[in-house]
Amino acid sequence: MTLRRWPAAARAALVCAALACGGSGARESDRLSAAGAGAVSAGAGGTAGGVGGAPAAGGSGAAPAAGGVGAAPAAGGGAGSAARAGSPSMPGAGGSAGSDAPMDAGEPDPAERGVRIDGRRLLVDGEPFQIQGVCWNPVDRGGVHPADLDYAGFVGKDAPLMQQAGINAVRTYSPLTDTAVLDALHSAGIYVLNAVYIYGGDDPSAVDGRVAAVKDHPAILMWVLGNEWNYNGLYVGQSHEQSLAALNEAAARIRELDERHPIATVYGEIPAADVVEAMPLVDVWGINAYRGLSFGDLFDRFADVSDKPMFLAEYGADAYDARQDAPNLSAQADATRALTEEILARSAARTPAGQCIGGTIFEWADEWWKDSGGSPDVQEPGGIAPGGGPHPDQTFNEEWWGVVDVDRNPRPAYDVLKQLYAAP
Repeated sequence: MTLRRWPAAARAALVCAALACGGSGARESDRLSAAGAGAVSAGAGGTAGGVGGAPAAGGSGAAPAAGGVGAAPAAGGGAGSAARAGSPSMPGAGGSAGSDAPMDAGEPDPAERGVRIDGRRLLVDGEPFQIQGVCWNPVDRGGVHPADLDYAGFVGKDAPLMQQAGINAVRTYSPLTDTAVLDALHSAGIYVLNAVYIYGGDDPSAVDGRVAAVKDHPAILMWVLGNEWNYNGLYVGQSHEQSLAALNEAAARIRELDERHPIATVYGEIPAADVVEAMPLVDVWGINAYRGLSFGDLFDRFADVSDKPMFLAEYGADAYDARQDAPNLSAQADATRALTEEILARSAARTPAGQCIGGTIFEWADEWWKDSGGSPDVQEPGGIAPGGGPHPDQTFNEEWWGVVDVDRNPRPAYDVLKQLYAAP
């Protein structure tokens, strides 16, 4: 049962209970280095996803309103509207944020505006929405995360390239609260899965300001909590129980502030049914999975443990082949095609039997800071081979995951996404 279907009293009771117990259990406060966080995550079978220390706070400032998920969608046009979903898979840029102009004939019924959950489907303005996304953590050569994370410096280059490929969403690893960046993404028809609590060194109350700053912006698709936190203990080595409590407290605080956007959490591989049940305020589950050229039984296994929407929060392959000690761009493209086609075949937006609302491939652009034994000024091939992982070498070469390189030159994997997403 999704949150939007619950009676108000039951929802309020759950939020209060989560807030009351979420802070129990001491959380470790020692901060991992960027390289250390990468090693913890990648060594457990998934990539670090670009998270090092505490998430950057980004910009600030309030923004125009978007529709939502928890209660009834915002009525009327103008400040309460999100971008119009031009098709089941690609949102339109809509009008300008905060516009008071009346709706035109092509806009949805006011009662359908905003982001909603309908069974296993994600709806935007009443239309089934397929996430055709990328993980976006822009750090230039010579920079490190989080100190040199530069949303504002890269959105002007990245958003047009994404738009040309039919990419309609980005997933972040640090809070994105710069409304100018959100405006640019929205103008390109790109929504944001906004990470507002990933680093356990922050108190869960940190979500308050991050959510309040941009909860009314039409580019926001959902809030994201954690990144394969079952592997990394929220990047500070917390126990599973401590991480669960912190995430539940963060979710409760978000729901108190915003009932109009879904809350997602990102898990490494398939969660157990009792973990799903222990996080009732989570509306959507993101799964990080690296299984070679196929997801295998992933979709069916998730369907066995939950009836909530699911997306692939990280998937794909890097562009370096440890067997050859050289780049292998065609292998990355092959994995991108095979895995993305599986996601599309299981699309809840395309078929009633679909079990998946899309994916955010890892990742948009190379990050040269991630090899702990090298320099952020040089792209190193260092990788970890945990015994299972990406095609073709089962090795996570952390600085080579981009579908575009650090200078934004597209790789064949980018062309594959463009063929699958932007073709008529």
